[in-house]
Amino acid sequence: MTNSVNRRAQASQKRRRLTAAAARVLHEQGVERTTLADIARDADVPVGNVYYYFKTKDELVRAALSEHSAHLDELTGHLEQLADPRDRLKALVEAWVDQRDVAARHGCPTGTLAVELDKRADGVLDAEAGAVIRRLLDWAGRQFRELGAPDPDGLALTLVCAYQGMSLLANALRDPDVMTREGARLLHWLDSLGTADAHR
Repeated sequence: MTNSVNRRAQASQKRRRLTAAAARVLHEQGVERTTLADIARDADVPVGNVYYYFKTKDELVRAALSEHSAHLDELTGHLEQLADPRDRLKALVEAWVDQRDVAARHGCPTGTLAVELDKRADGVLDAEAGAVIRRLLDWAGRQFRELGAPDPDGLALTLVCAYQGMSLLANALRDPDVMTREGARLLHWLDSLGTADAHR
């Protein structure tokens, strides 16, 4: 009985390591350049074992998207502990800026994956990547709504567009300072909400 429990726990840990590695390696290398062997190596799992958990690379991409979604839920769950929705939004921006070196090297994890998956003909995984971004938009919209801001969904779109844009430019220019400067601008914008011209 104990051996079977231990085997299940080890299998769960391996799957977890593979999922985390998939998210990391696919972000760094892209879907087309990444092999199952790359992910197995990063997870420190024998490559033959990968097929036990994931039959195809697409299944690993799906697992990576699930990892991004879980990371977003963890981040927003942590931000929810702040009482003020403006503080939550500002903390979100600060979390983005804290990832500026990663963004400068590889872009936004979910955004870059969404763009790459959109180039494929099947149209399945790109919709799943879009669903992760939709979760972020919905969360941000709820914060703006709680603030009593007009057009909360529009403001959420502006915020997430700004993040995607600054991640893209930081990556294209290989300049993490893009994130720092634009993050400061977003923080100022969030502070300005509630003034007469903040919504123009």
